[in-house]
Order: sequence, then structure tokens, then C-alpha cells
Amino acid sequence: MRHFRWTTPAVALTCALALAACGGDDDNGSDGGDGGGGGEARVASVDPTTIEAAKGKVTICAPALTVEAARAAVKQAATEASGLDVDVITLPDAADEQNAQFVRRQRAQSGECDVFESDVVWTAQFAAQEWLLDLTDYIETRKDEFIPSTLETAQYEDRYYGVPEKTDAGLLYYRTDRVDTAPETWQQVYAQAEEVGGFVYQAKAYEGLTVNFLEVAYSAGGEVLSEDGSSSAFNSPENLKALELMVDGIKSGAVPRAVLTFQEGETQEAFDTGDPGFMRNWPYAYSIEKQSKTKGLKDNFDVAPLPAFEGGEPAGVLGGSNLVISRYSKNPEGALKLVDLLTKPDAMTLRAVDYSLAPVLTASYDDPEVKKALPFSDALKTAVENARSRPVSAAYTQISAAISSNVARALSGRATPQAAIEEADKAISAAVNTF
Repeated sequence: MRHFRWTTPAVALTCALALAACGGDDDNGSDGGDGGGGGEARVASVDPTTIEAAKGKVTICAPALTVEAARAAVKQAATEASGLDVDVITLPDAADEQNAQFVRRQRAQSGECDVFESDVVWTAQFAAQEWLLDLTDYIETRKDEFIPSTLETAQYEDRYYGVPEKTDAGLLYYRTDRVDTAPETWQQVYAQAEEVGGFVYQAKAYEGLTVNFLEVAYSAGGEVLSEDGSSSAFNSPENLKALELMVDGIKSGAVPRAVLTFQEGETQEAFDTGDPGFMRNWPYAYSIEKQSKTKGLKDNFDVAPLPAFEGGEPAGVLGGSNLVISRYSKNPEGALKLVDLLTKPDAMTLRAVDYSLAPVLTASYDDPEVKKALPFSDALKTAVENARSRPVSAAYTQISAAISSNVARALSGRATPQAAIEEADKAISAAVNTF
């Protein structure tokens, strides 16, 4: 018997999302009530008291960039996960492609992925579509364990639809044999980059570029949406100044044009050649570069918090992923049991020590193993605690696409910074006005 309960979401999402057209409702074989058809829309939840006895097959779908960490965590949990038969499916690295694959599965009411490593910005989109199980009851049993900012990413309409698994805040990597101290401003990064081999970051037109732009724009005082989220605030002098700085970096040669094709992996590989003096990337790259075979690199780089825009304060953007459970899972109790195991302290330590993935549990940052593996853990914890989220909106996919595509146009010289800002503003307005 499925131990479902049902909650009624406060709002329903329209079918106008570009990626996420509404899928058919399904009661998932539950005893809990009417899952679709006429009447009130309902969202299923799993009773957390049932997971101890849960067993059977469970599949977790994870992106290629962190799938080995997922496999290792599953293997570590295997001795505890008595009765669970866990499979791991690899998804593409690019966030946009991961999103599209999840959308296709859910529209088809596929139960192939019981558990999904979901980017922290997708909660509103997926929960509003009623594609995720409500995990509020489970979160309430562990709420005090998590860094509060990470829990906020799993929340939509005052309910929790995921469990934080790993978090992220961008870091500035720099060559200590070329740079005496980490730059304090973005302007200094670009100025020094011309002298120390360049600055590389994620500038392909995808989610990563949205994050990279917002890190600079937020620090410059820019915003994306109005305070109530009902209108665009993108066409501002602050956002324009941020984009002009990034464009000038390409023009001056401080940033190689090759970054226009870079995602995280390509950025790390470029830094690993030993040429660039600076790199913006996530913590995962630290463990990779500490094992670099490039002469003189692994012992001659360090990381620092992201700098500030001149005259502003540093502004990180919260990254990472939540473990979410598909509404169409054939084994929701087993799925929640797996989620529970993969978010325990031992799993946090494993990811931090072996894969440089930032923990979401407050206590993990006091773990001696974590401190040894991540020498910058104190700074990372502060960055995570203080990081800002990306715009919280069920239309986030379109908002992000508007930002990344137009910022990419400006960086490549296909549009002026002002024209790119204006076009992004129009697209963002159209997205939020869908509702």
C-alpha cells in the first residue's frame, strides 16, 4: 500500500511554460484520493515513518558532472540501505538539457527516475506542475540540521518539495605564483588578467552564464525582478555596468573568446592547461586541480571568495542541487529512504572529501575530515549562508534563458550591452506576465 497523503497547492501553474507544458494528472496508484481529472488539484506526499521498512528497486538520475559522487554515496549507503536495489542513470552535464529530460519524463508520466538531482532553481517550476512529491513532513523531522539558505531552495508555496543534497557558491581560483593576493574587485580581476594569462569562466549561453552574470550584477546593485516578483527590473544602470565590464574583458583580451563555448568542465580544463591566471568555478574543481598533472599547477593555486563590483559588496549566487522524488515513482517510500541515506552526515563527508562538493548540513563544516579536504571550508560556509538565490519564479526557465542568451549576444559582439539588456528585459517581462 502507498502511504500517501494529499495537500492542495495554493496556486496552479498555467500550461504556457516554454519547456513545461502541463502533463496529465495521475493518482500514482495511491489510496490517498483523486489525483486528477475533475475537481481540485492535489499533490501527494510520503509518510516519513514508512521509510525504515521500505525496500525494492529505486533509480536515481544524476548529471554526468557529479554522477561519480552519486555512485559513491549510493555504494556507501548500500550497507545501511537493506532491501533497496539502487540504480544510477547519468544525465547530461548542461543544466538546460537536464531540465528538458526531466520535463519529457514527467509529461510522459514516466517512473524511470524515482529520485532526481534537481538544480536548486527548478523547485518552483516542477512543484507548480505537480510533478514532485511533497516532502514537508520529512523536512520537519530534520529541519534544524540544514543551513537555512539551502532549505529555502527546496521550498515552494510554503511547502518543501525536495531535500538539499549539496550546495555551491562560486569561487575565484588564482595562480599564487603569478598573483600575490586575490583581487578584491571584479575590475581588478579583469585588469590583472591581461598580465597573468587571462580569466576563464562559463560564458556559453546556458544556465552557467546566467549565474556568472548575476554574481557581477548583484554586486553592482542590479536586480532581475521587482520585490514582489511580478515585473522585470532588469533594464537598469547597474545591470548595464556589469555587462559592460564583462564585454570589455572580451574586447581587451583579458578573457579569451574561447569562453563563449565554455561550461564548467571546459573552464576547468582550460585552467588545467596552466595558462590562465584566474578562473571562476564551483568548489568541485578544487579536488581536480589538486591532482593536476600540469607542471607547477597543483601546488601553485588557491581559491578566494568572489570579489565585489567596485563600490559594492561581494554577491554570490547559491548553486547546488536538491534530491526530489517524482510523482510517478513506483516506489516512493523506497525513494525517500534513499534520499534520507544520501543526505546523512556520512554522505556529506564523502562528497566533500572525495569530490569537493559543499555540504548542506551545518555540522559538516565542523568535521575534521571536511576541514582538511576543503581548506577554504569556513569561507565556503559563510558564502553559502550569505549567498542569494536566483529569481524565485515558476517562469525561471524562461527568465534564465532571456538572461543567458542576451548576455551571450553582447559578449560575442552580436549586440551592444544596452540592446542586450533591453531585449532581456522584454523577454523577462513576457515570462512573468504569463501568469
